[in-house]
Amino acid sequence: MTATTDLETLERDLLARVGAANDEAALEALRVEALGKQGSISALMKNLGSMSPEARKEFGPKLNGLKDRVTEAIVVKKATLAEAALDAQLKAEAVDVTLPPVKPRLGTIHPVSQVMEELAQIFGEMGFSVEEGPDIETDFNNFTALNFPPKHPARETHDTFFMDARDERGDRKVLRTHTSPVQVRTMLKQKPPIRMICMGRTFRKDSDATHTPMFHQIEGLVIDETSTMADLKSVLIAAIKAYFEVDDVKLRFRPHHFPFTEPSAEVDVGCDRSGGQIKIGAGDDWLEILGSGMVHPNVLANCGIDPEKYQGYAFGMGIDRLAMLKYGMNDLRAFFDGDTRWLKHYGFSPYLLPGLAQGLG
Repeated sequence: MTATTDLETLERDLLARVGAANDEAALEALRVEALGKQGSISALMKNLGSMSPEARKEFGPKLNGLKDRVTEAIVVKKATLAEAALDAQLKAEAVDVTLPPVKPRLGTIHPVSQVMEELAQIFGEMGFSVEEGPDIETDFNNFTALNFPPKHPARETHDTFFMDARDERGDRKVLRTHTSPVQVRTMLKQKPPIRMICMGRTFRKDSDATHTPMFHQIEGLVIDETSTMADLKSVLIAAIKAYFEVDDVKLRFRPHHFPFTEPSAEVDVGCDRSGGQIKIGAGDDWLEILGSGMVHPNVLANCGIDPEKYQGYAFGMGIDRLAMLKYGMNDLRAFFDGDTRWLKHYGFSPYLLPGLAQGLG
C-alpha cells in the first residue's frame, strides 16, 4: 500500500468520524486525536523531515491538504452542533404568546376583608350605600345621641376604652364600642330618606375564643316615613340567604332591650348543629346572629330628625362571627395573630372579587 493510499484511507476515516460526532465534546476529542501534538496527522507532519526532497515535495502538499480538509470539516461540524444546540434550547424555552400570562401571587385577602366585600355586594344590590366614620369617637356620637343614659354600664371603664383627649363638650373621647356612631353622623349630615350600612373596627374590653378587644361590625340603618318591622325582617332574610348562599332560612325574633331601638329584638337563625358543624338554613336548632329593632324616637330627635314624621329600623352583626360561621374558623383570636400559615389556609385570592351572579366565596 502506497503512502497516498494511506492518506486517503486516513482521510475517509477521520471525515467519517467527524460526521458521526454527536456533540462538541466528542468532536474536540477527535480534533486532539488527529491534529493535536500527538495526533495522527501531526505525527505524519513530523516525518516529512526524514524524507528525501523528491518524496517531501510530493507528499507534503497532500498531507497539508489532508490537514486543511479535516480542520475545515471539524469547524463546519462544530458550527452545525452549536446551531443544533441553540435550536434545542430555544425550543425548550419557547413561550406561547397566545396563552394568558401567569399572574403572580399578590398575597391573600383576609377573611374579614372578604366578608366585608361580600356584605357590601349584598346590601348594595338592595340599595344600601356604604358610610364610614372614625375609630375614635365623641361621647355624644357613641353614647348620648344613641339614648344611652348617663350611668349606663357601657359608659364605664370596665367595658370601654376611654381616651385622655376630650371633645368640645368636655367629654373624654372613646374608641368606638360599635359602628352605630356612623349612623349618627349620617343622620346629622343627611336628610331622610336614608338607606345605609357601615362596617369597621370596634373596641371593647373583652377577650376569649369568641371575643377580642378589637373586632368588626356591620350595621344597617333605614329612615323614611313608612318602614316597619316587616321590612326589617324581609331585608334580613334576603341578606342572610345571599350571604350563606342557601335557598331558605328561618328567622326568630326575640324581644330584647337596646337603648337605641324600640321595639328591639335579637334575631336567631335556623341551623343544624349535628356533626360538630353549624349549617345555616337546615335543621331544627337556633343560633343568635344579630340585634335589630325600630329606631328609637329619642335617637331621631337627637340627630335632628322629626320622630313624628319619620321612622326606621336598624340592625347590627359581628363580621368576624359571620366569617367564622361561613368559613369554619373556631377561634376568633387567630384572626389577629398575624400567622401567615393561617392566612394562606383561610385567605382568598385577590383576583376573585365576590359577586351575587358568580358566587360570593
